[in-house]
Amino acid sequence: MGGMTSSMAAKFAFFPPNPPSYKLVKDDLTGLLLLSPFPHRENVEVLKLTTRRGSEIAAVYVRHPMATSTVLYSHGNAADLGQMYELFIELSIRLRVNLMGYDYSGYGQSSGKPSENNTYADIEAVYKCLEESYGTKQDDIVLYGQSVGSGPTLDLAVRLPRLRAVILHSPILSGLRVMYPVKRTYWFDIYKNIDKIPIVDCPVLIIHGTADEVVDVCHGKQLWDLCKEKYEPLWIEGGNHCDLELYPDYIRHLKKFISTIEKSPTHRHSSSRRSTDHHFEPPRRSTDVFEASRKSTDRREKPRKSTEKLKAQSINVEKLEKMRMSFDQMERSRRSVDVNVIEKTRKSVDVQQLERGRKSVDRMDRIRSG
Repeated sequence: MGGMTSSMAAKFAFFPPNPPSYKLVKDDLTGLLLLSPFPHRENVEVLKLTTRRGSEIAAVYVRHPMATSTVLYSHGNAADLGQMYELFIELSIRLRVNLMGYDYSGYGQSSGKPSENNTYADIEAVYKCLEESYGTKQDDIVLYGQSVGSGPTLDLAVRLPRLRAVILHSPILSGLRVMYPVKRTYWFDIYKNIDKIPIVDCPVLIIHGTADEVVDVCHGKQLWDLCKEKYEPLWIEGGNHCDLELYPDYIRHLKKFISTIEKSPTHRHSSSRRSTDHHFEPPRRSTDVFEASRKSTDRREKPRKSTEKLKAQSINVEKLEKMRMSFDQMERSRRSVDVNVIEKTRKSVDVQQLERGRKSVDRMDRIRSG
């Protein structure tokens, strides 16, 4: 049962475009990698990075001459670099940031197979490249995770204590919670963002559409409730899963967020991180919010629309241990309830079966006597 459910969650998470929307070609004169069919840009570098799990992943680095921040963008589950390329260019220009995007293992022209652990290795390789090849400091990096990309984004965020900020775009509470409105975390679930986001110490912006048919907006709202350092969220009225970039508020709110975090102190430590900006709210305690039932459990993220329309590290072990002990206590109490429910259900089924058997015997007796 657990393995089957985990497999179903994985099917939601990994839906790479087939065939890929782009090719990697090497320029004969310069030896540079190019992203075909897009024309070469002087401020864009195309890379192949090797991960600790042996995959070779494709990545693009977009440079802005006035940038003080670098966005590391993890895209959604039905996209690849070719479909995201023009959006990356546009975001770099409009936000005045450097931007690095990449394809997960098994996506686009990246080798390997998609898996939760592979995506964690993928984003680590990209972060390492930013540090070693571009000299990017941790406190100048903004992690951006869209949809399933919120998984690797938050996994890395909890290991970077001096991270500048996190942006979650249509994020998921966990893979299983997209399909079922469960209230607890199961061991076989994937991308357990609900358990990780309370440990993130930097400012977090969450963007979600109120009419999202793939990942209900309750995912974004509950994650926002669990944030330590909240920034004013953006709930886009009528926005779906793949069209938020088309709303004017999207780029307007992103620009305000980037401007705010760039004006705030950059060298902050997790133990003393406090913001005096009016956009940031004090930490709130988590409330046990029950996710509303999904309208459909058989939906996958649709391929992204063309972006041409958009022209207008260390984990706090002590905190994790406390959370684990709390979850264990909750689990023991819930198991007790579950056993009682199961026993009642079994007795009910037994009575029903006995009743059916008795009626069947009565009918046979009447037939024989007739």
